[in-house]
Amino acid sequence: MERKMEVESPARDVETGAETAGEDALVGNVNKLMVSPPGYAGAPRKGHLVFDACFESGNLGRVDYISDFEFDLFIRPDTCNPRFRVWFNFTVENVRETQRVIFNVVNFSKTKSLYRDGMSPVVKSTSRPKWQRLPAKNVYYYRCPDHRRNYVMSFAFCFDREDDTYHFAYCYPYTYSRLQHYLASLERRNLPYLQREQLGLSVQQRQLDLLTITNT
Repeated sequence: MERKMEVESPARDVETGAETAGEDALVGNVNKLMVSPPGYAGAPRKGHLVFDACFESGNLGRVDYISDFEFDLFIRPDTCNPRFRVWFNFTVENVRETQRVIFNVVNFSKTKSLYRDGMSPVVKSTSRPKWQRLPAKNVYYYRCPDHRRNYVMSFAFCFDREDDTYHFAYCYPYTYSRLQHYLASLERRNLPYLQREQLGLSVQQRQLDLLTITNT
């Protein structure tokens, strides 16, 4: 896939209208970030995509405008491991019906990926809340000299409903909250062969569970 020259673009916070610095955005997830063409200073229009990853398991640290049809996405590294960058999970809204885009996740850290063997990202939307995989023919995984020879995963997508919010992820998300709800439901059943204990706390002060399963 041909790569285009990067163009500096003003990324704006939808709530304040203020421009945000690209590199600084990697400190945290983007929050209702509108990405508009370079030099554009008017009111947001349909098709000026709004990106968000400020939710549990979300990950998207920066978005660069390349053209009306192409965006470079930068994912944040894992906690306490700045060299490991794989997971992404974000939403897109303010789309235009029939708008076609290419999203390039440009800073993967893995040499090998199942994306090379036919795996593809998952997507859902407001009106279609069930996760579905993108067609593998629309997904490309390759090494890119334009981005420090990092591995890039590009995928093409066509938005078809203007009022929908679209949700993209590396694969099916399974959040910490969902796990805790499930373990709590098991505890309430008082199963004789299952014991749950707190092993410790994570760096972010989340409970680490120890499950003991026996045959009696």
